[in-house]
Amino acid sequence: MKRTRHSPEQIIAKLREADALLAGGAAMGQGCQKLEVSEQTFHRSRNQYGGMKAAEAKRLKELEIENTRLKKLVADLSLDNAMLKEVAKGER
Repeated sequence: MKRTRHSPEQIIAKLREADALLAGGAAMGQGCQKLEVSEQTFHRSRNQYGGMKAAEAKRLKELEIENTRLKKLVADLSLDNAMLKEVAKGER
């Protein structure tokens, strides 16, 4: 089965739809089947995007991407710093 990735906005829309289905008396399994997601995916999405609005979820995703970029930058600079210390130690 091909894996589909949903945007944060799509996930929030599906969570709202699931809430409506569950409030209407549908079982968890039926709701997940109608939304075409597994129960595990549903619970993971609810934990991550629970009470957010679409704009908040989009901003969260942007911040996660920026955080990843900054972590890589710090790792590169730390490696450069360690190499410079090794070179300076050898020159003494």
